[in-house]
Amino acid sequence: MDISAEEKKSFTPDSGFNLVGIDPFASIGSRLYIIEHYDMYQDALDAKKSRKNPDEYLILYNE
Repeated sequence: MDISAEEKKSFTPDSGFNLVGIDPFASIGSRLYIIEHYDMYQDALDAKKSRKNPDEYLILYNE
């Protein structure tokens, strides 16, 4: 799955962690979407684990 470096950078927060979804069917450059921002890694990880949609691709970005 191709995700541009620019797109990754735009979802990387200055502090904390973003829980980000990936739409594999969207065009390159618009595949990522923000789910929620967290200040602590453990909160973001817990949120990722509790997501109900198994078809939703999730990743975490942090600075």
